[in-house]
Amino acid sequence: MQDRCRRQLTPDAGPRGKEFDCDKKAGPLTGQTGDNPRQAIDAGRFAFTALALGATAMGASPLFLRLAEIGPFAGAFWRVALALPVLYFWARLDDRQHQGFGLMLPRDRLVVAAGIFFAGDLVFWHLAILNTTVANATFLAALAPVAVVIGAWALLGEAIGQRTIVSMALSLAGAAMLLGSSYSFRPENLPGDISGLVTACFFGAYFLVVRPARLRLPAGVVIFQSSLVTAAILLVIAIVSAEPMLPASLKGAAFLLTLGLVSHAGGQGLLAFALGHLPAGFSSLVIFLEGVAAALLGWLFLGEGLGILQFAGCALIVASLFWTRPRKTPIPMP
Repeated sequence: MQDRCRRQLTPDAGPRGKEFDCDKKAGPLTGQTGDNPRQAIDAGRFAFTALALGATAMGASPLFLRLAEIGPFAGAFWRVALALPVLYFWARLDDRQHQGFGLMLPRDRLVVAAGIFFAGDLVFWHLAILNTTVANATFLAALAPVAVVIGAWALLGEAIGQRTIVSMALSLAGAAMLLGSSYSFRPENLPGDISGLVTACFFGAYFLVVRPARLRLPAGVVIFQSSLVTAAILLVIAIVSAEPMLPASLKGAAFLLTLGLVSHAGGQGLLAFALGHLPAGFSSLVIFLEGVAAALLGWLFLGEGLGILQFAGCALIVASLFWTRPRKTPIPMP
């Protein structure tokens, strides 16, 4: 382990197959596949699928929150709190397999930081929604992958290939097309626009601490313990905001539960799993699927209009991510 020749499974490594972990033995927590390159490829493709499903689940959160009949800060708290029982069960399973990390008291600094950063992401996202247009908030928050790619290169030492850079540029173009002419700059929206940029920074920071945390802790432990920190912060903020803490109807409560189980336990959980197998820079690109999922679900269930330009933007994002996915051929078979 000391003389690491570990190189992460990335979608844009060269034909020499320099993406896989060349340690002799599989790591117990990270899903490393030892000296079997086919297993390395399969793990990367499975993690990519989990990442795409997680991004889609997170993209459904605006729909669930709107139907939950509750304020944004109280909704953010319940989103995390209602997921905790499921995440605890997952963490218990991982804890039994990996010899006890002490579930109820987060001790790892990266895990605590992940909880703080995700709380900041949710808080500033809702501040952006309240103080600027939804289009502005959505596009500015979508800049998170830019921060992650730069941070992964500068802080984590990840190699950023041309394929990742091109895919990010295409996805940003797709996000701009998805917004169409809705984006606008007005001086009165500046506080909300700044909140949107801060949202992107917090979510980018979340990626950059979850990735190294996953190299030494299993996904269930990381997401459960970080969610404990997030829920504690959001509870204080929800109380201070003086919003009603409970939804107005059983229907709203059902959608609030769905928000917690699908968007947080499912979405964030799959993201944490994938970050144990894929580099942070590449993984962040898949988060563009959040915007695609949110737009399509709004069109299907809320009657929100989508024109040809918006559908083309969705298609461009999906195509760019499919193009940059982990490949079947980069690692030569023995």
